[in-house]
Amino acid sequence: MGVTFDLFGTLVTVSRPDDPAEAVAAELTERGVDVPSDWSDAYAEMHIDAPDGAEIPLPAHVARALDSRGVDCPANAARRAVVAAFDPEVESRDGARAAIEAAREHGPGPVGICSNCSVPELVGRTLVRADVSRDDFDAVVTSVGCGWRKPAPEIFEVAADRLGAAPSDLVHVGDDPATDAGVEAVGGTALVLGDGESGGESLETLPRRFKGGGLWE
Repeated sequence: MGVTFDLFGTLVTVSRPDDPAEAVAAELTERGVDVPSDWSDAYAEMHIDAPDGAEIPLPAHVARALDSRGVDCPANAARRAVVAAFDPEVESRDGARAAIEAAREHGPGPVGICSNCSVPELVGRTLVRADVSRDDFDAVVTSVGCGWRKPAPEIFEVAADRLGAAPSDLVHVGDDPATDAGVEAVGGTALVLGDGESGGESLETLPRRFKGGGLWE
């Protein structure tokens, strides 16, 4: 068996640009790219036809959006601009470390992260700045890294494989039922967090739930 945690909104909160298109445009300009006058429209349009559930890396989207307006983007400039635009301030959520430690101590297998994120390097930077770190996990699976976004079953299958577990033996902890409950499609168990009231789960109640052992029976 194995346990995975969602990252954003579950273990940490991070700052996000108020206007992502504007933030990316500013970073492109810093790198000598001529941003088109209708950039907001170009950024909002779909430029890559991907299969259902597939992740489109944001730098690839930005490069295609520029190309759609006839703008040549120097090699790797789109990636650097996106990474800079989404450089986060990070705050660990109360109870995050205790929940991870309880999963490691009382769970029957390894512990990982399974996170949606279309921005390269963002998960790594977040873990460096959080009270939790990369060393707390046996595997870190991101949608930008594996190519699939939750709730697509493929990302949970990748996470289970990285942890050496069967997908049906995966317990996934997250805060969004629309994405994190996707683990149930591969036979796994979803723990969707709320405020802990009326018997619901929260980060603060997870250690007690893990210690109880009922999830592993």
